[in-house]
Amino acid sequence: MPPGAKTSSHNVALTAKKSPPPELPESIRVRSLVVFSFWAVIVFLGLPIWWRTTSIYRARLPLRDMMEWADGKACRPVFPLQICIEAPFLQESEAQHLIRTTQHALDDLNEFSAHHLRLRLTQSLLPTNASTANVGTSTGGLSLSMEPELDEDVALTLRLRLQETATMPTAEFQPYSPTLDIFYAQNQIPPTSSTSSPLARFIANTLQETFTEEQATIAYILATSLPTVNSPQSSLPVGQAPLSSQSAPPSMRELRSTLIRSVPADLAANLARRTTRSLKYAPTYHLTLSVFTPNSTPSSWDIDSAIEDYLSPLLQSFSSISNFTVDTQVQLYASFSPSVQEPRYDPERGAWTLRNEDLSGFINAAEWPLSPSIGTGPTVNFVVFVPSADEAPLVVKDNGANSWLVPQWGGVMILNPPVPGSNVTALPLTLSKEALRPVLTTFSHQLLSLLGTPQSPRSLPLRLLTLTRVRAASLLLSASSTLGSLARLTLALPSISIPESVAASVDKTILHLHKTCADLRDGKFQSALQHARVAETEAERGFFEKSMVGQVYFPDEHKIAVYLPLLGPVGVPLIMGALKEIRRLSKNWKKRTEAKK
Repeated sequence: MPPGAKTSSHNVALTAKKSPPPELPESIRVRSLVVFSFWAVIVFLGLPIWWRTTSIYRARLPLRDMMEWADGKACRPVFPLQICIEAPFLQESEAQHLIRTTQHALDDLNEFSAHHLRLRLTQSLLPTNASTANVGTSTGGLSLSMEPELDEDVALTLRLRLQETATMPTAEFQPYSPTLDIFYAQNQIPPTSSTSSPLARFIANTLQETFTEEQATIAYILATSLPTVNSPQSSLPVGQAPLSSQSAPPSMRELRSTLIRSVPADLAANLARRTTRSLKYAPTYHLTLSVFTPNSTPSSWDIDSAIEDYLSPLLQSFSSISNFTVDTQVQLYASFSPSVQEPRYDPERGAWTLRNEDLSGFINAAEWPLSPSIGTGPTVNFVVFVPSADEAPLVVKDNGANSWLVPQWGGVMILNPPVPGSNVTALPLTLSKEALRPVLTTFSHQLLSLLGTPQSPRSLPLRLLTLTRVRAASLLLSASSTLGSLARLTLALPSISIPESVAASVDKTILHLHKTCADLRDGKFQSALQHARVAETEAERGFFEKSMVGQVYFPDEHKIAVYLPLLGPVGVPLIMGALKEIRRLSKNWKKRTEAKK
């Protein structure tokens, strides 16, 4: 036998020994069932459980309605102010003619159609044999009604007072009620055949001047709240691709320019300053009154009785707008802030002075215990600083003032000795109620500024009624803007969860916004403020929902980082096993096909 033949047969034998035995059909079937079982568990059990436990629930939101409120399309707020006229010394025909003439003069003076005055006769004008039913007439936009009015729905009561000695009409506001007295002489009553009269023009000019600042404030709020640029989602139906144009529609631009033109430039500047220094509206404010002194005196103060006499009446007058809580404290050995330059003596003034640039850093926030927020409402801080005897009197260098306002925070007053009610030049151990009277008077004025109270008219009740209407308008627009922000957030982040509580808050917000708009249209401003307050609260609650806000900071990249280490080791064997089974089945199918041929 040739040597080469022996070697070849030996290699063939070795090769035959290395090849695995043929796989039994039973083993193939078991392996296929195992692979199928794993994939069946994954597809029919694992995936549904994973989808159920990890899917993001998104409650349905009325996005179109929300954007319409944000764009100002759902409601155009109007402010019809009811002016009740009491004319006990005029005949009914004379009073109706005077009111009609005054109404025409008011309409000519008014340049802001959303805010208008409606003159009404009160029931006191009715003769004894007249019916108490509605005796209303409508002429040239005038609405005369003999129905009794609710006090909260009346913006102003105008009383016509006969004064024979009056040579020309005069006006006088009542200090403790929203009442305006107009004094006139009998010969100033216009005849029923005249179309105008000096008395009607005087009343119209007085009313227009009374509500000029309110009209400008509302126009300013509406102008600043209108969107200057429309978002893509706000101008398109939900689900439609955004347009490339980002400009506001012409109607919005024209309305905005019209509102801006209706506000005088100087008044607009004053309104902008008032907006920057006033606090955001809240149903409840917390007032903190503090005494700070670098010495050991005064160590106490009669603040309870002083608040009762000098501050509580003002706080009670705000009860229909906001509530207040008050706490007090006395802090001894309080030093200046390190950032403030030490007071310097001015021989010309005979006083120690503080630089004007040091007023903003006068509060030593690091050492003075002034809490920035107590409870749910914002805290308003009022600080009385009593300087030491060797640095008194202490005043501001530029204007010699001893008090100033800290925007959106509170107020400060320096109480220099001798204090009111004390005959000694040294500081008393206890600040009496009389010594605190100028302090609380100053704080009252500062509180009015911080709450955004208008500066005119002179009557405080009228200013508070104006503040009610302004707050109702601002809350309506703020809640509407929050709805728009929530809708844009929902569209911009499809992966964010939207719980049912958010949908409920949105529905409640829209409901109360509708009620607010209807109440404003009907002149029910107290009710409008209540509904606007609820709408603002619900809108803020829905936008700042904790479970929803947390999803904003969990992007998709984090999900990949979590799933990949878990699914990689498990998925590779399953996928490879499935691919082998697919190849085996494909080969078997081809063999059966060839066998049939």
